[in-house]
Order: sequence, then structure tokens, then C-alpha cells
Amino acid sequence: MTSASDTSVVPATATSPGTEWWRSAVIYQIYPRSFADLTGDGIGDLPGITARLDSLAALGVDAIWLSPFFTSPQKDAGYDVADYCDIDPLFGTLDDFQHMLDRAHTLGLRVIVDLVPNHTSDAHRWFQEAIASPVGSPERARYMIRDGEGASGELAPNNWESVFGGPAWTRLVEPDGTPGQWYLHLFDSSQPDLDWQNPWVREQFRDILRFWLDRGVDGFRVDVAHGLIKADGLPDFTPDPAGGSMGGSTVGAESVGLEPGISDVADEETAPFWAQDGVHEIFRDWHELLAEYPGDRVLCAEAWVEPLTKLARWVRPDEMHQAFNFSYLETPWAGPALRRVVDDSISAFAGVGAPSTWVLSNHDVVRHASRLALTAENPQGAGIGPNSAGLPDTALGLHRARAATTLMLGLPGSAYVYQGEELGLPEVIHLPESARQDPTWFRTNGERYGRDGCRVPIPWEADRPAYGFSASGDAWLPQPDDWAGYARDAQVGVEGSTLELYRELLRLRRESMLGMGALEWLAGYPEEVVAFTNAGVTVIANTGQDTVELPAGSVLVASGPVAGNILPADTTVWLIAD
Repeated sequence: MTSASDTSVVPATATSPGTEWWRSAVIYQIYPRSFADLTGDGIGDLPGITARLDSLAALGVDAIWLSPFFTSPQKDAGYDVADYCDIDPLFGTLDDFQHMLDRAHTLGLRVIVDLVPNHTSDAHRWFQEAIASPVGSPERARYMIRDGEGASGELAPNNWESVFGGPAWTRLVEPDGTPGQWYLHLFDSSQPDLDWQNPWVREQFRDILRFWLDRGVDGFRVDVAHGLIKADGLPDFTPDPAGGSMGGSTVGAESVGLEPGISDVADEETAPFWAQDGVHEIFRDWHELLAEYPGDRVLCAEAWVEPLTKLARWVRPDEMHQAFNFSYLETPWAGPALRRVVDDSISAFAGVGAPSTWVLSNHDVVRHASRLALTAENPQGAGIGPNSAGLPDTALGLHRARAATTLMLGLPGSAYVYQGEELGLPEVIHLPESARQDPTWFRTNGERYGRDGCRVPIPWEADRPAYGFSASGDAWLPQPDDWAGYARDAQVGVEGSTLELYRELLRLRRESMLGMGALEWLAGYPEEVVAFTNAGVTVIANTGQDTVELPAGSVLVASGPVAGNILPADTTVWLIAD
């Protein structure tokens, strides 16, 4: 097998502490099902990614993160893994992965793999062996399988609810056909939770990490990194109905009464299946394992944990390197809230020697080109559809999204970009009910739309079938009829397009080394204005409705039209002194 290091132009040796690539990187999330389909079956694949990597290099990002491509029944779009060390035929082969990895490295792009350690698919060999084995066997101890309550075990072990809706426990039918024990699934019933108190489970994942590191991957995004350990005794818990499904808060509503970064659930009321202290021992072990490999390999936590001071525990020097900043993602488009969450983020992460990360969209939330114009509360995971309250104005949403991105990319630290946001894509609201595939839609009987709207395949060429996503014209989720104007080829070289805005922001960010800079707030502006300097660049964002006078200087880039020295509403500029 050819290793990535044989062809890579990415540095293979570690840099000095404090200058590692991931501290300032812009990382582009690829959702493989929806990125590019080379085989024509309507589902994106690894060869499709390889064919489009030049476009990402031209965009100016530093790394790519791929959502799961492992062998899977695809009941949760690949987050139900049946084999962690092989590729699902939908996406290609291990050779296809290696070709993609080598090509990415040749282009100077690092590659981060999405690891799903909280649960497996019920089709995984480990689970099939568990349910075929007797009560008390080592095989059953791999998973959170427990006796039920009641006279004959007919009641679930506790009252926990699934993130996707409905109960979090399903009763097994024993090999002899009788009702038996129950297994925990914080997500879909096809996704049984592993028991991370079991040393056997921990050793299996060490081997999985080594498998991909030996192939040359540059790190791992760790799914549900705050959920691996459950509280002793598995006590009952009733969550706040207004909270997000992953432990986050309500997003998209200007009426949210919480200060950004501050949870409405005190530490002692934390859900017994989220953010337990025992997870840190696991990630310390993984940190040591990654340190055995050259090239500053990275661990990034998907951890919906608040407040930020608590989230910072995930990125202490001997644990993970990054954690997604969902407090920032959930902050409304309002000056005071944004200043507070930026301050809190930089303070919390710097306190443990880690960079803050910044993110506005991903595969689990409403795209920020729509979310920032919602006028009603929208809990994380609920999605939006035709019957949702407070549906966004498309033009206003894009205007704010461009301004929010221009603000975000001016901040020090590392930033994440979700595929299609560089095209200005909005959330797809009017998906036919028959096309929806998110387990949330089915487990809530249509009460929550789920995440399909942000996962629709992205457009590449305006005049090709499926907008160039697939040569056959097929797409696993239907694309809107009015997406031609969003296509990449309709925006390349077009002054003022969202794609060209992203390219210019990323170029200037790299040239000015904003990711490694230091933020200094500027005084004298209205409260709805966010103004700071970073590495010699002045960033001013106007989240209010009144215009703002700009200071002297030359405009490097602006999220929207700026006439003279007047900054309009919902607009951000970067300035440099004359």
C-alpha cells in the first residue's frame, strides 16, 4: 500500500508547540453523500471528492473533514457504522480513499476523518455477537445492555429519551424468542450505544485509530464526544423541552433570554448521558496515541457542552486539540451577544492553551444563510419546513450570512466551513415529505423536520443535470429548481458573488495571518457594532439597522456594497490603515 507520506507535500514533521497547523486552519466539511457523485447513482462518493479537490484548493482552505464513509446500512446517513475499517460500497473502496487522501496531500490539503465512537450500527458484528450471546457474557458487556424494571423486566431501565425522538431503550428478543434485556440507543434504535467503561471497547478503538493513522490521515473529528460515558446508576432525567437535542440550547431566535455561552442547565443538572467526567480519560489516551505519529495529528470534539469554561476541559493540553464552538454557532446576529461569546470563547480556550474554533453551519443545523433570518425559536435538530414558524427571508438571510462569515474569518483561531456555504446556499425548506430521510422526521411522526434541508446535494454547474452533482441527474435528495444561480460555475470570477467573497476572505486571512493573531476590541461604536483589530486588520460588523461611519483606512473586503465611509446594516468590512 502506498502511504500518504510517499506523495504528500503536506509537512510530515511536527512544528514547535503553539504553531501547529490546526491552531489557525480553515477546515472544510465534506458531507460525502452530497458533495459530488462520479458513479451517477445519485449519492456522492470518494472518486467524486477526488475529482473536485482542486476546487477546494482554489478556494483556499487548509484541510477537509469528511463525514462518515464507513460500511453502514445508512439508516442515519453513515453515522450508523457497521465496519470502522472499510469503505461503504456506496462511496467506493479503500483504494479510492487512498487515492483521495494522496491527492489531497499533494494539493496541500490535510484530511480529517469523522469517527463515531458512541454507538455502532445494530448490523455491526460486535452487536450481532452480543445479542446472540447469553446474559452476562463478555459479548453483551460491549454495549449498554441492561435488565429492565418491573416484575418481569417489562419496563425500560430508565426514562431517557432519544435525541431523534421517542424512547432511548429497545427491548431485545432473546435467542430463544422470549423478551429479554434492553439496549440503550441515544439516537436511532439501529444505533446501540457502546459501553465505554469496558476495556475491550477502548482497545478496539485504539486499533481503529491506528488503522487510519497508518494510512496517513491527519486527524479525527469525534462524533458525540461528550456522550461516551453515562452517569453511574443511569438515573432518570427529564430534559428542558426548549433545549437542543444534543445538549445545546435553542438557536435562531432573537428572543432567547440566555447570555451566549451560558447554559440554562447548571452543572449539577447536566444530563446523565452528556458531559460526564469519565470521557476525559479516554481522550487523554487517544492524545498519547496520536502523538506517536508525525505531522501534528489532530483530534476535534463534537461536544455540545455549555458553558464554554466547561467545554474547555475537552481541549486541555493532554486531551483534544480542538472543540467545535457551538456557543458561537448558536449566538444570534446581535452585537452585544457576539462580543460576549467571542470574549468568552477566547478566554476559555486560551485558559487551557487551545485555540478557539469558529463555526456557523454544519450537517446537523439549519444553514446560517437561513438561520440568521429566522424569526421564531428553532431548537438544534428540529430543522425547518413548510409549516415551521418564522420562516426566513432569503435575501436577508444571505446578506446576514455573508456579513457573519466575514466577521468569523477575521477572528483568531481555527474556522470551519460547511460545503455549499461558500455558494450562499440556503436551507432547503420545501422538500417533499416522501423524500425526507432523517430519522428525526420518522421518530417524531413529522413533528420535527430534522436535518435533510442542510444536506441536499450541492450545485457545481448551472446547466448540467443535477447542477453537476451527478452526470445522471439523480440526487438522493431533490435539489430546488432555482439553484442554478448558486452553482459554482455561475459564481467563479463574478465580482460580488458569495464564492468570490469567500475566496478573497480566505486569501487575505492567510496573507495577514489572522488565525494566529490577537484580538483587540475597538471602543466608540454603537452596541450593535462589533469592532476589533487583529494582526493589523480592522474588522467592523454592523448587526443593527442604522448606518455606521467607518474610520479612515482602505477597505480590503466587504460582505456587501459599501459607499464611501458609511457601513450599511447587516454588513461587515475589513479595513487597513492608509
